[in-house]
Amino acid sequence: MNKEQKAAMVDEIAGQIEDAEAVFAVDYRGISVPGAAELRASLRDADATFRIVKNSLTERAADKAGADDLRPLLEGPTALTFVRGDVALAAKALSNFSRANDVLDFKGGLLGDEVMSVEQIRALARLPALDVLYGQLVGTVSAPVTGLVRGLNALIAGLASQLGQIVEQGLLPEGAPAEEPAAEEAEAPAAEEAPAEDAAEEEPAAEEEPPGEEPAAPEGGDEPDQEAAAEDAPAEEPASEEPADGGDTAEA
Repeated sequence: MNKEQKAAMVDEIAGQIEDAEAVFAVDYRGISVPGAAELRASLRDADATFRIVKNSLTERAADKAGADDLRPLLEGPTALTFVRGDVALAAKALSNFSRANDVLDFKGGLLGDEVMSVEQIRALARLPALDVLYGQLVGTVSAPVTGLVRGLNALIAGLASQLGQIVEQGLLPEGAPAEEPAAEEAEAPAAEEAPAEDAAEEEPAAEEEPPGEEPAAPEGGDEPDQEAAAEDAPAEEPASEEPADGGDTAEA
């Protein structure tokens, strides 16, 4: 590997350190090539990468990435696991492979900017996967709400059942149903009398004729002839004329 290739390798490892949520360092002595391939396959579910690199190049990459706490772990044969996904799932995959094949002793690691000991990594490996933790958290949070809803439903159902039994057995107060029809009957005559009184008040007003109006003319439309009226009237008898000389008449 020439100088340029080494520089490119250092840049690549530094980028992996910066992008990783966690970095685990293990002693890879005793692992076979097929075993390494199997481990890499099991780490894909956690979005993690298992990589064996020379310590000298890894030290330079750690310096470039600002991960100085990673340098003490780079003693002896060291392989790094860069975790970008589920940290607990990656630790569990390494731990399970180590127990099954009796290889890959943990050296330590980094979780963010915090240094992790071997015991902390093993404790992390015993935790459930992230999706399982989410399911447990949702179940814990929703349990009180579910219990409350069930309790309210049972209370409402019991109340409805009791009310139904009361209605069926006729246990309602005696005076309550009788008062409502009485009130309705008292209100009904008043409602019926009101229109009659209003009609009585309105009838005279309809019969009265407006003042100052003359009687309607006959259907023929002609007014009576004044001359015919004059002819039908009885003729006045002329007043008896007394003689101017009252004495003469008596004598005759």
